[in-house]
Amino acid sequence: MRVLCIEDEQIAAELVKEGLGSLGFVIDNATDAEEAEAALAAVSYDAIILDLGLPGRVDGLTFLKRLRATKSVLPVLILSRRGSEVQSRTAGLNAGADDFLAKPFDLDELAARLRALLRRPAALMGPQLVCGNVVMRPDEMALEVGGQTLELPRREFGILAHLLRNVGRPIPKSSILDKLYAFGEEIASNSIEVQMHHLRKRLAAMGATIRIETQRGIGYVLMKDEGPPG
Repeated sequence: MRVLCIEDEQIAAELVKEGLGSLGFVIDNATDAEEAEAALAAVSYDAIILDLGLPGRVDGLTFLKRLRATKSVLPVLILSRRGSEVQSRTAGLNAGADDFLAKPFDLDELAARLRALLRRPAALMGPQLVCGNVVMRPDEMALEVGGQTLELPRREFGILAHLLRNVGRPIPKSSILDKLYAFGEEIASNSIEVQMHHLRKRLAAMGATIRIETQRGIGYVLMKDEGPPG
């Protein structure tokens, strides 16, 4: 899950990036509205964390109103020192925010609120992603294959989650990279291929009844493995 954190306070921004990063989120930081708009134009994010007190001519509330004017339904969680003020919370929610958390904040609460927001677009799919004998609960970072727990490295878990949300649909390599890596992270040219190789081996070793096919020039597609014809 890739999240854009729009926050000009360096300490708060680093806390969000490092803390949520350790919990499986991929975090990009923007310090003002201009940087945020450039990031949104380049990457497909799953959610936004927004500070109201942004520097420059465009504050957080104005940025949010402009975002909603584009018909964007991207979940937005406001994180602000003004959170104790009823007027600020009301203004933020009326401008289109999905949630509001006051500073100073608890990292576990922030993560829980983000996961709740990220579940909303997938409400029709339920809290679980299922294909064959593979069952994943993304908000718990939990995975079972044939009823047995399988622990995956964070990025392999992210790859599988992205594929499980799009069973039968080809997913470009660029889309997978966008979900797994933040701006500035070093990415080896064959990183996805290596992680995909390890993921396939782990799934096969557990007897997973799914397969990940490579479509040359396109990307990858996850399919339920029906087995050989009887």
